Order: sequence, then C-alpha cells, then structure tokens
Amino acid sequence: MEFENRYGIATTQKYDCLLFDLDDTLYPLSTGIARECGQNIKDYMVEELGIPKDKIVELSNLLYKNYGTTMAGLRAIGYDFDYDEYHSFVHGRLPYDNIKPDPVLRSLLLSLPLRKVIFTNADRVHAVKALKRLGLEDCFEGIICFETLNPTHTNAASGDTEIFDIVGHFDRSEPVSLLPKTPIVCKPSEAAIEKALEIANIDPNRTLFFEDSVRNVQAGKRVGLDTVLVGASNKVKGADYVLENIHNMKEAIPELWKSDRKSVDVGYSGKVAVETPVTA
Repeated sequence: MEFENRYGIATTQKYDCLLFDLDDTLYPLSTGIARECGQNIKDYMVEELGIPKDKIVELSNLLYKNYGTTMAGLRAIGYDFDYDEYHSFVHGRLPYDNIKPDPVLRSLLLSLPLRKVIFTNADRVHAVKALKRLGLEDCFEGIICFETLNPTHTNAASGDTEIFDIVGHFDRSEPVSLLPKTPIVCKPSEAAIEKALEIANIDPNRTLFFEDSVRNVQAGKRVGLDTVLVGASNKVKGADYVLENIHNMKEAIPELWKSDRKSVDVGYSGKVAVETPVTA
C-alpha cells in the first residue's frame, strides 16, 4: 500500500515521524537518574514547600498517580512556585555523568530517513543536557518539552491559598472526578499529547511513539499514535511493539528502515514549528 507523506511524495513507508520520550527511554533506568530525580522532588517538597517529611512519600505517590507528575499535582492542590526554580532544584543536582555516550543508538537514529522529535515532560535545560551526554544532540529535529506546553505561569490567587487535602480525599473514598484540576499541561494527558502533535505539525496516524511509561503509551494510543513500550519484555494493552532496550529497534521494527526516501528529503527545524531546536 502506498502512502503520501506531508511533502506529497508517494512512499510505501507507514510512518513519517518518530516521537521519542527521553528519560528512561533513550537511556536505561539503570543510570539512576530517575531515582535521584525522585529524591530531589521529595527534598524540594520538604525544603522549599515546607511539607512535613513524614507526609512526603504518600503525598508524592498520590500526586504522581493522579496528575502525571508530582509537579502538576502540587500545583493542582494549591502550591505555587517558580517553575524554573523547581526544575533547577530537581535537575540541577542530578548525576549526569551516569549518562554515557551511546554511539550505537546514534548510528541507528541517523540511519532512519524519518522525522525524529523528542517529547518530554522535563524542562529544556535537562533535555538538552541529557541529549548532549548521550551524544545525540544532532539526531533530532527538535524538542517538545515542559516550556513548549507551559509557556506561561499563572500565579495562584493573591493571599494565602488553602491546600487541598488529597490524602484525606482518598481516605474518605471520594471520587477522582472531584479532584482539583492542574494548570500544568503534561503527559499522560491526552490534551498534552494532542497539543504537542499540533505544535510540531505531526500526523498521529503516521507517527510511532516511543515511551517507557505504560500510561503514556496508552494515552498515546488513545489519540491515534502507534506505540512502542521501551524497557519491557511483555506486551501491554496499548503497545504495538515492545523493546527491552532501545537498541533493539532494528530487529523489532525493521520496516522503519524500508523507505523510498533518503534522509536529505526529511524536513528539519527550519520547516517545522518545534519549540526547541536540540542545539539551543
């Protein structure tokens, strides 16, 4: 079957864009970055927001589960803070030296004659730093990051804002639908994924989405993306492919390399409205 890509060129290739999550997808969980990031978030909650230390684990778990990220949950329940300062605290002390250059992945990505875009909940500084550590900074057209989806910060109402008791909410078995909404746009919200696709001019029906998060994979599937769950061995609902390691791409999805186009035909940052070029 022939498809027509966004340039009007007939091709037998099913996909014309690959959308990649970053953390724990392009580098392994074993780097310890996720663990350290989680601890930094907990430290921020104690040191900067004054939340009692003995409440942190339960609270952060509930926020992450119900809002996609702890940060989004904190804003939903009434905490206000500077986004840049939050990211600086959470990412600024990460052990980036644990992320090693990956020439194998670099070679795979550069051999793919398709658009390649990063889509991460992280901020721009972290994304660029991690990609440079991997040696992949020139492998992607651009980065859709926290700032892309959250370009402005609306402060909470003036005066003291009452903090919503989310722990008590669930202790009383009250419905999830009554939780306060977050002003932060992030995965796994379907609206966040749709906004990212619109910004980057990406057709979900012609895109393959690589993610390590099951719920992000399932959200991507609901908006029409074909999906790849990375870092797992068992297929789950919503995943079209499963890779134990991102290096297994060519063995698991060989059709990505069967294209009528050469890499030179693919439009990069000058032609597409992606918020952040990787070289920024």
